[in-house]
Amino acid sequence: MFTQFHRTSTVVAIILTGALAACGGGGETGGGEAAGGGQMATTQVTNGGTISGVVNFAGSAPAMGTIDMSAEPTCAAAHTTPPMEESVVASGGKLQYVFIYIKEGLTGSYPAPAPTTIDQRGCVYIPHVVGVMVGETLEIKNSDGLLHNIHTMPTANREFNRGQPTNMTTPTTFSTPEVMIPVKCDVHGWMHSYIGVVAHPYFAVSGGDGSFSIANVPPGTYTLEAWHEKYGVQTAQVTVEANGAATVTFDYNASMAGAVVPMGQAIDLHDHGVKATPTPPADR
Repeated sequence: MFTQFHRTSTVVAIILTGALAACGGGGETGGGEAAGGGQMATTQVTNGGTISGVVNFAGSAPAMGTIDMSAEPTCAAAHTTPPMEESVVASGGKLQYVFIYIKEGLTGSYPAPAPTTIDQRGCVYIPHVVGVMVGETLEIKNSDGLLHNIHTMPTANREFNRGQPTNMTTPTTFSTPEVMIPVKCDVHGWMHSYIGVVAHPYFAVSGGDGSFSIANVPPGTYTLEAWHEKYGVQTAQVTVEANGAATVTFDYNASMAGAVVPMGQAIDLHDHGVKATPTPPADR
């Protein structure tokens, strides 16, 4: 079974001595360039429809733990109430932070959208789950003005580990689709996030009310996949008519806790910096 990561870690010496050095490759685009390295041929969508829906949650969600930020008083002071862990955010029968994307059925190529941002504010990653397209710029921002590092742990893409000792923004791109890429901060062990990388712009993340929407989808029949870090994946078929609106519902429940969560590498909650050995597919 693949697990997600959430642990407390100590500051490693390499971050303190080389905060500006990239551990996973040179250049400002630590994740690599867009596939092909040149201008992408694009498909113009003139009669696209919309896929919208909701992610339901039945049963009692596990209580979110309080994050102890006493070791970083500047960040603790940024929160009016004690910050909470975000591995499961469910309320009112809805589930937040579910990554939904078209997995099968698309043809053609599409231009990358405007840059997406992950901010480090109050010693948490905002947002907790984000999607980007291959070749799209992901801007990693440090709004805290104190030492952070963003450490992506992909399998298909190039690993990126960049120190940010002050207020700054670091851009990166990813060259290969990958759902999902775990992200952590080696300085503050409670900080974690996930990045979904897909080959097209048709993805969304469910909000606090469980809703999501994907716009300007070419007419066709598609397989959607919904991914959650604790409750695993679900798929649904959807047909989008020209200029039409299609609706999809995903239903999660508390008994799904501990499901197989697809990620390139198993992340042990208690690994203390050592990656677990991936579980062979035959043993799942």
